[in-house]
Amino acid sequence: MPTESVPFPTSSSATATSSSPTAATQRETPLDRSDTPPEAQWGGDAAHGGGAASADDVIRRIAQSAHETIDRLAEGVAPRVNRLQERVSGAGESLQMRADRAREVTDEWAESLRCTVRERPLAAVGVALAVGLLVARLAR
Repeated sequence: MPTESVPFPTSSSATATSSSPTAATQRETPLDRSDTPPEAQWGGDAAHGGGAASADDVIRRIAQSAHETIDRLAEGVAPRVNRLQERVSGAGESLQMRADRAREVTDEWAESLRCTVRERPLAAVGVALAVGLLVARLAR
């Protein structure tokens, strides 16, 4: 039965590697050292009852490696995330300022229109009538 390349030893691959020298060369991973037997690399000899301790050690090493990788990624990404957060915050402030300015302009126009209607009520009614007729014609 051909042995597949596995990234981490299991109890079946540890048994196969202890009985077959070619299986050890087929199963090399980045963690393997060619001058060290597979059982010594993983902290125990699965053939002599150290399988549970070896599996625990492998799991601990995998977890530690994952934590280190995540820490490295977080260190590399943190400055970029901070810059992006600053840009988004700046954009939010800019949008808020523009919205405030738009409200101010709208309020100014509304007040100006009120003043005009109070000063010239007949002209305001005539303009409203003309706009109403125009909208009715466009709606047909």
